[in-house]
Amino acid sequence: MSGIELNRLIDHTILKPEATVDDVRRVCEEAERYDFFSVCVNTHYVKFAAEELEGSDVKVCSIAGFPLGAMNAEAKAFEAAKAVQDGADEIDMVMNIGALKSGDSGHVLKDIEGVVKACGGRAIVKVIIEAAILTDDEKRLACKLAVDGGASFVKTSTGFGPPGASVEDVRIMRESVGESFGVKASGGIRTAAFALELVEAGASRIGTSSGVKIMEEWLKGRD
Repeated sequence: MSGIELNRLIDHTILKPEATVDDVRRVCEEAERYDFFSVCVNTHYVKFAAEELEGSDVKVCSIAGFPLGAMNAEAKAFEAAKAVQDGADEIDMVMNIGALKSGDSGHVLKDIEGVVKACGGRAIVKVIIEAAILTDDEKRLACKLAVDGGASFVKTSTGFGPPGASVEDVRIMRESVGESFGVKASGGIRTAAFALELVEAGASRIGTSSGVKIMEEWLKGRD
């Protein structure tokens, strides 16, 4: 895949519950060093990350309804709005998976619309569908609802649920949303080779906590 700048597709992620302020600072420094697209942090660290990354090209990504997606829709929207107020440029929201599986597409759509509205055009929204626990038809429906709800991306996984990103899921999601919509692969991406497979399948963003390792492999392979 000649010409690809893999670093600019990476959301360098630190969402583990035990992450300390020093951990987040290190991840921000790594993101600046490799010029990753963004750092993805829990909402508690958004303001800190925004201050650490001020003046750089690295954006701040945060979450809403993470990792289950089953919270009250108004609370999820409030969480997103607060993260944007604190400096988040992007919000990765977890779709209400149980509602989708219950056939309540109306609730899923309103949930997505609520987060998009809460971001007020100041941050883009990615919808995490937790693809590994959906049927193929459910994946396609989830993608349609994300598009209809005004989001900018669909995302495979939280990384906290069942096995994360797969090439086949990325293909299905890309086919479902078309070429102009974002597809983020996340969960279990630890090598440059796998990241590139996912990009080849249609991923336009990679979420990973192994960004440094991936970059070291990728840069070594280009020597």
